[in-house]
Amino acid sequence: MAFMEKPPAGKVLLDDTVPLTAQIEASQSLHSHTEYIIRVQRGVSPENSWQIVRRYSDFDLLNNSLQISTLSLPLPPKKLIGNMEREFIAERQKGLQTYLDVITTHHILSNCELVKKFLDPNSYSVNYTEIALQHVSMFFRSEPKWEVVEPLKDIGWRIRKKYFLMKIRNQPKERLMLSWADLGPDKYLSDKDLQYAVKLLSSCSHPYIYKVTFATANESSALVIRPFSEKGTLKDLIYKAKPKDPFLKKYCNPKKIQGLELQQIKTYGRQILEVLKFLHEKGFPYGHLHSGNVMLDGDTCKLLDLENSLLGLPSFYRSYFSQFRKINTLEGIDVHCFGHLLYEMTYGRPPDTIPVDSFPPAPSVFVVSVLESILTCEAMKNGMPTVSRLLQMPLFSDVLLTNSEKPQFKIPTKLKEALKTSKECLEKRLTEEQKSIHQHRRLTRAQSHHGSEEEKKRRKILARKKSKRSAYESGEEHSAKYSNSNNSAGSGASSPLTSPSSPTPPSTAEHASF
Repeated sequence: MAFMEKPPAGKVLLDDTVPLTAQIEASQSLHSHTEYIIRVQRGVSPENSWQIVRRYSDFDLLNNSLQISTLSLPLPPKKLIGNMEREFIAERQKGLQTYLDVITTHHILSNCELVKKFLDPNSYSVNYTEIALQHVSMFFRSEPKWEVVEPLKDIGWRIRKKYFLMKIRNQPKERLMLSWADLGPDKYLSDKDLQYAVKLLSSCSHPYIYKVTFATANESSALVIRPFSEKGTLKDLIYKAKPKDPFLKKYCNPKKIQGLELQQIKTYGRQILEVLKFLHEKGFPYGHLHSGNVMLDGDTCKLLDLENSLLGLPSFYRSYFSQFRKINTLEGIDVHCFGHLLYEMTYGRPPDTIPVDSFPPAPSVFVVSVLESILTCEAMKNGMPTVSRLLQMPLFSDVLLTNSEKPQFKIPTKLKEALKTSKECLEKRLTEEQKSIHQHRRLTRAQSHHGSEEEKKRRKILARKKSKRSAYESGEEHSAKYSNSNNSAGSGASSPLTSPSSPTPPSTAEHASF
């Protein structure tokens, strides 16, 4: 099979999940318009930053593209007359900064291709859909039994992963979904081990893992085919969305926020935990749990995208768990992601912030108990439960699993060792990133504290005290010198009462001088 006969070697080193921040540094007025000079930074390192220049019309174009999300974004309004006045430009700059802050802190918007291209045009200049089509077309040269029905445009959140609706020529009614993806920054398997591991996915049989029909990989990308489900994923169920709609449209601003029934939460949660436990026991890394990676088959949840960890793709929730140094293993990542998923199933929406300070009323106190053990500040500091411990908690321990299918996933010993090494490398990169974030946070806190009004006031008071103390000590030193000077003068005068060799007390010397 000639799938991508001459591909570019290597993996994509850029981690698309590392947050971008943007600060408008200045504005400059030209003949007919104003340009805003923006400093964009990836992650916490100031060295990893660059400048871009944008006009208001560029912001307006981006905002129009983001309207598909149906979010109300705070872009300052247009103004045709007086838009070159200094006061207006200053006010508009503030409004544009607020707009940038909103789109770079919104979890879904900040990861979408539209925002990435706006802030980092050099890194996101290519047409990823066109590249995917080229690779998929090359694949079909040697596999004529497959046929593309239509591209499923933007149904996922990943910039470098594209989807196509497929069919088999001699089975025209059966629909399948093909996904194509670049290799990511956490790809640590050798090319040979990767290709073998990806092909092995179609042999995996588990009641809670979605079946892979075909899978293959090369030195730069991978292609996986699965059955297509008209019902969609667990996320589609929660958000009452159509699976073929774009990601921004489906999940950014749900019309009706409503969690699942308690029994669904218990059953789906138990099924997902069972498959996570199975994968951990097999030594197969996952780390990509979220509601969009869980397919629904009747009342059964089935995990998707097992290939992501093999391909080295970063997790959907990486920008969250990279903030907490206690979440530094693949199991810890899976547990943290399960907390997000359980919250979404319970409340019909993701948590506003992580960690979560307090939880709204839930269908059961046992739900809140599990969420508290994963998503609170205390849990992140002191450690979260293991998957096995979660299965023993009252919310899931009494769930009766009726599926009797025996799991099968044979991984050769040599590949298990390679997967273990790959997992350790992934965890090491995460730990190093967490260390950098932690050091940056400490430095930022120290600088913020140093520049606070309270600290400035405290330093002024200390400076005054120090100045007074220095003045007092200087005065004492001057007095001492003056006294010593008098002593020297007194001892130099001849007196019948004193001997030159025996020092005279000050009172005696003064008496003698009189």
